[in-house]
Amino acid sequence: MLKIEDLHVYYGGIHALKGIHLEVPANKIVTLVGANGAGKSTTLRAISGLVPITRGKITFQGEEITKTKTVDIVKKGVTLVPEGRRIFANLTVLENLNMGAFARKDKEEIKKDIEKIYAMFPRLKEREWQAAGTLSGGEQQMLAIGRALMSRPTLLMMDEPSLGLAPLLVKEVFKIIRDIYQDGMTILLIEQNATAALQVADYGYVLETGNIVLEGPGKELAANDEVRKAYLGKA
Repeated sequence: MLKIEDLHVYYGGIHALKGIHLEVPANKIVTLVGANGAGKSTTLRAISGLVPITRGKITFQGEEITKTKTVDIVKKGVTLVPEGRRIFANLTVLENLNMGAFARKDKEEIKKDIEKIYAMFPRLKEREWQAAGTLSGGEQQMLAIGRALMSRPTLLMMDEPSLGLAPLLVKEVFKIIRDIYQDGMTILLIEQNATAALQVADYGYVLETGNIVLEGPGKELAANDEVRKAYLGKA
C-alpha cells in the first residue's frame, strides 16, 4: 500500500533520514522503533507532506505522493495521529471530530461516522459538548484517534499514541489499535513502548540515526538479542 524508497530529509544542517526504504502492506500493522532522535517522527511527517523531502520517492496505492500537499494526501486516504495528540483544546469534542472531516462534503455520512466514533469511544459521547482541553490524557488520545478516523483513511499513521499515559491506559490504547486493525485498517505505528509495539505489529523496522538497521516480523524483532538489549531493556 505504502512504499518509501531512498528517502532523505534534512533539518537545517542535520541529515535526519539517510536513504531509508520501507513498505507498509495493506491490512497490516507495521511499526518503526528506535531511540529518540532516530528519525521516526520525521518519517511520518515526510509521508504526510509536513517536511520537505530532499531526495527519494513515496508511493501510496501505486501513486507517487512525494511532492503532494498535505490536504491532498489526507484526501487520498493517509492520516496522521500526531505525537502529543494535538487536539484543539478550546473546541468541543464534537467540533474536534468535525475538524477531522474537514476535507469531506458528505454531511450525512459524517454524522454516521461520528456515531461510529461514539460507539467506539463511549466516553467521548458523554463529553460531546465539553472543551477538549479539559479531557484526561487518555480521553484526549481517544479523541485524537477518533478525529483521524473521521477522514476515512485507508492508512492510519500513529506517532507515540501511549506517550504520557498511565499503564492501564496504555493497555487500552493498544486494545484500540488492535480493534481498528481488525476492522480492516492499515496502520503505521511509532511507539516508545517498543515491547508492546513489536508484539502487536506484523512487521517492524529499527531506525538508528536516520538509517534502518534491522527489519523483520514484529515478534522476531522482539526476540532479537540486539533489539532486546537496545530498546526493550533486556539483555
